[in-house]
Amino acid sequence: MSVKKHARRLVLPALALTLSVGLGLGVAHPVLPEFIAANENFTLFLRAAFYFSAAWLVSRLLAMALDRAGAKRPYPRLLKDLVSAFLFMIAFAATASLYMGQGAIGAVAGSTLILALLGFAIRNVVADTLSGIALAIEGPFRIGDWIDIDTLAQGKAIEIGWRTTRLQTQDATYLILPNSQIARQRITNYSAPKREFRAQIQITLDHVLPIEKARAIMLKALSESKLIQQEPAPDIRVRSYEEGGISYTIRYWVPRFERGVDCRDEVYSLIDDALRRAGSIAPYRRIQLVNAGPSLVADTAHDPSGSEAS
Repeated sequence: MSVKKHARRLVLPALALTLSVGLGLGVAHPVLPEFIAANENFTLFLRAAFYFSAAWLVSRLLAMALDRAGAKRPYPRLLKDLVSAFLFMIAFAATASLYMGQGAIGAVAGSTLILALLGFAIRNVVADTLSGIALAIEGPFRIGDWIDIDTLAQGKAIEIGWRTTRLQTQDATYLILPNSQIARQRITNYSAPKREFRAQIQITLDHVLPIEKARAIMLKALSESKLIQQEPAPDIRVRSYEEGGISYTIRYWVPRFERGVDCRDEVYSLIDDALRRAGSIAPYRRIQLVNAGPSLVADTAHDPSGSEAS
């Protein structure tokens, strides 16, 4: 959000705070008519207006600070809502203490009892909401991050709400998941701490191709890539040395998660082309036909013209 737009959002709460302070000063000093200044309810109203307008202004200022701090990786809207809710709860408790003639602690205690009764009645909603608060505070992912929620889904975080989180998959479809389910799963964030991440593939080659030569061929092929990052440079490690061949692990850096499939396709294509030009392919494995059907047996018993074989 631009600075100009934030400034416009600060106008109304700043005016409300200025007006409440100005009227309060008018009550403290004999500026307003005496019958208004002496009205106790009017004085309480001004103090309540001061509390709420101050909470309104501070919440807008903190939202502006969060937007500027999260310019590259925006903070979830839920975090801003939590800050605003906390400030308004303080203002409400202070106002309640004024009108009910009791301390702020007593007002908060009464509100907590009511919330506990409501929470028991709607415990599933409360579980989702509390999980959303935990996700907003811990921040395992932010808006725009590509994440993998174990056993649930994989996609880009679009919105983190009070009850649900919206993801957009690579197929451009929306997934809406309850926050309580997300909080119980392992989360892999492919966009943090940086957008780029390292991926890897495995490939098995015949023993006749020496390891150093195979590594040189594949590294040269990867240097021609247009999608993967060349800094840090890709590398190749021997994974296993077995009877069926030598297995290699090719590790390379992907600039963004959404390019992962294209990068993998390019890596396989470049390596396949380089190995074929070098005259080496994956070890051959014979495929035997087991339990041939009767039609195949009949075909082998006759020649192509239909006469029986001698």
